Amino acid sequence: MTPSEIRPRPLRAPGPLLAAGLCALLLAATAALLAAHAWAPLSPERAAHDWAVAHRPGPAATAARAITATGSGPVPYLLALLAGALAGRDRGERLRTAAVALATLLLGQAVRYGLMELITRPRPFEADWAGRATGHSFPSGHSTTSLLAAGLLVWAVRTRFPRTAARHLACGALAAWAVTVAATRVWLGVHWPGDVLAGWLLAGAWLSVALHLVRTGRLPVPHAPAEPPAPGAAP
Repeated sequence: MTPSEIRPRPLRAPGPLLAAGLCALLLAATAALLAAHAWAPLSPERAAHDWAVAHRPGPAATAARAITATGSGPVPYLLALLAGALAGRDRGERLRTAAVALATLLLGQAVRYGLMELITRPRPFEADWAGRATGHSFPSGHSTTSLLAAGLLVWAVRTRFPRTAARHLACGALAAWAVTVAATRVWLGVHWPGDVLAGWLLAGAWLSVALHLVRTGRLPVPHAPAEPPAPGAAP
């Protein structure tokens, strides 16, 4: 084989398993850092909390409570079911995909709950709360749940719809919703920023594992992204 026949292999983008491993590593590092401080808030966390408590007028706090409510309860589960309905191409596939999406969300919630009960990080003082909260603080349940639901729906939109401005807009709106829900948890004084970061990292790791299983055909769901039809193709 001559040197001219040797062609470099194309670089491959990091796969979902690599993304999952990175998120898991960062989650472990975040937990280790907070554990080293006895789970007390770090200086940046305390500063962000104090700023939030001092900057939340009544109407804005009401809006934040309405937004934060969409990050738990029935809304994320309805979004997971919607993801399955969008991604499937026929009735049977929609039912299977909806079941897989719902199971992904429920199992992710179970992992999050297990970590929360294992770590038992205290929340900020209840006197600083401007919203309702239950359970321990780390990782944030609303942050984890909203990102899981948004990620599932983004996957469904990318799977079923062609690459257009509308698809980008829909995915951006879902990402903005998840970020806003997470931000309200700090702004309402019920979580430390580290709890929100941990929720995002956990959701990112879990979604990446699910995407790997989809791409390798280990889950009975569609996995080919929708692309625009070729020019001149028959409708």
